[in-house]
Amino acid sequence: MGSLDNLFRSSGSKNDDAEHWIGISDLMSGLMMMFLFIAVAYMYYVQVERNNIKEIAVTYKDTQVAIYNDLVSEFAADLSRWNAAVERDTLEVTFNNPEVLFRSGSPELNPQFKMILADFFPRYVAVLSRYRTAIEEIRIEGHTSSDWGNLHGEQAYFPNMALSQDRTRSVLQHVLSLLTAGSDREWVRSSFAAVGYSSSRRIVDSDTQQESSARSRRVNFRVITNSELQIRNIIERLDGNQG
Repeated sequence: MGSLDNLFRSSGSKNDDAEHWIGISDLMSGLMMMFLFIAVAYMYYVQVERNNIKEIAVTYKDTQVAIYNDLVSEFAADLSRWNAAVERDTLEVTFNNPEVLFRSGSPELNPQFKMILADFFPRYVAVLSRYRTAIEEIRIEGHTSSDWGNLHGEQAYFPNMALSQDRTRSVLQHVLSLLTAGSDREWVRSSFAAVGYSSSRRIVDSDTQQESSARSRRVNFRVITNSELQIRNIIERLDGNQG
């Protein structure tokens, strides 16, 4: 009898162990399926976000090209006599002749620059009005050389910062006065910003690697489309989810 009891007990123990391992195997299979589902869902999410970025990037490029082409088409006959240029990648219309722009060391606009702006700005607004839904901001940007009288470097940087900011505000105030009350004027007030960069973006001669003081003193109108903002928001969401 004792031998039979031991045999049955041994057989029962083996059955319990088998059932135990089968239960763990089912649990592991369930966990693997759950992790696989999470991985597939995450990969799908990333792919959707990448497709969104691609779509926005294509739209951004097409919008950039369209705005650039329209600006060049509108001002092609005027750029050389204004000593101005349109930059394709940044959508900047830059006025390069410092002697025409302002009185030396002053935010006061020269009469010649006022005449240029009177011709340029209403037409500029007319071109950009076609892209209002795609534009985040238009910046009037002021730049100076790195000199301020006998001062150089950081000692000259902050006086030039104040000057560049004052000059862009003068430009914005003047171009606003060129527009009559209405939707264009309200749009300019809400969408244009005046920014002074001092000498932080000075022009360096490619041959001598020395600063070109005259070319550094400039004013440009720069278009910033909202596609850039949308792309940054998507990238930040992806970074946040990955973190």
